[in-house]
Amino acid sequence: MLDKKFVRRGLFLVFLILLLDIMGIAIIVPVLPSYLQELTGASVGEAAIEGGWLLLVYSGMQFLCAPLIGNLSDRFGRRPILLASVLTFAIDNLICALATSYWMLFVGRSLAGISGASFGTASAFIADVSDDSNRARNFGLIGIAFGTGFALGPVIGGLLGELGPRVPFYGAAGLSFVNFAIGLFLLPETLDPANRRRFEWHRANPLGALKQMRNYAGIGWVGLVFFLHWLAHAVYPAVWSFVSSYRYGWSEGQIGLSLGIFGVGGAVVMAVVLPHVVSRFGERKTATLGLAFTALGMAGYAAAWEGWMVYLVIVATALESLADPPLRSIASVHVPPSAQGELQGALTSISSITTILGPLLFTQIFALFTSPAAAYSFSGAPYAVAACLIVASLSVFLMRVRLVQGGAFQNTAPNPINAPQEQFSPQAPAD
Repeated sequence: MLDKKFVRRGLFLVFLILLLDIMGIAIIVPVLPSYLQELTGASVGEAAIEGGWLLLVYSGMQFLCAPLIGNLSDRFGRRPILLASVLTFAIDNLICALATSYWMLFVGRSLAGISGASFGTASAFIADVSDDSNRARNFGLIGIAFGTGFALGPVIGGLLGELGPRVPFYGAAGLSFVNFAIGLFLLPETLDPANRRRFEWHRANPLGALKQMRNYAGIGWVGLVFFLHWLAHAVYPAVWSFVSSYRYGWSEGQIGLSLGIFGVGGAVVMAVVLPHVVSRFGERKTATLGLAFTALGMAGYAAAWEGWMVYLVIVATALESLADPPLRSIASVHVPPSAQGELQGALTSISSITTILGPLLFTQIFALFTSPAAAYSFSGAPYAVAACLIVASLSVFLMRVRLVQGGAFQNTAPNPINAPQEQFSPQAPAD
């Protein structure tokens, strides 16, 4: 049994790493439209498409590298992989801050995509130190980190952006170097040598990792729910700043403030509401509630024709943050400790696919419905499409995921390095 002090320390440090990483990502969001317009001379609609291409290369590299990084963490442990990823992210932001051309941003975003694959390793770290009594709550730390990071990052980015569109990139690089220093001296290792397994190239690629997940019955439907859920959420980084600038005439500071309030709402829900809801209603009903509020939120943003309405929707639908942690918990109980990194790598690949498709989809929809040639101008169209995707995700979850909640799931994955082949039959979380 893991020492409680060790667990608390590890959870705090991985939360801090995630928080600083998310702040480093979010800090540049408010200045992206003006930065791209300054660098390329494009209009706001063209800049949105260019921003979508940058998100695509980021997500593409994350898609390719997440299974590799997840498998490496199952072989060598979580600590070295997390440290290498944080350092890579710092270098990426320096490149973006110094960029003199659009292709240099592509180089920087490629490195960011590689480092961003570490989110799966952080999730595996959390799975290593969790059990049935606290798994969903511990995974909620990811949501708290995202919420807090997206609360602080855009606000800081908006303020720094007033000094120039490149300044937030320097700020993000500084945060990453601090992050690396903290992890280098304090981050513990959580994967016991007995639970490590051989590294195999055929499992360390996106298709191989996703194919490997078929060995754990019932995981496919959860993966589809995640795919639709994450594809819809790609609307936020893809067009939030562009819709806000076009529809409401918001400045960088106002965009940052709106994202900050959005993040605060998510963090409060994760920290305060999630533990009580999960303990009372169970993981399945909590996930259902979160998905339902997500659909309402997306529809609300689509209909918000005045800027003040955005804040009303943020507050009214903050419970959308309840969806992700119980879904991750439901997924994690399907695999043994020796494959948690691989599972999280596969989930990160799914997430990356959605962030490849999402920016292309939502920025094109935004450009189409805001073009001077558009038959009907509707800048909220990307959110309307996202709402439909969430409804589909909720439908799959309600109709299909329940069918795999009580069974025995056999682990047919290759042996860990130091452990015999085992039959793995996780117990379903009780509702």
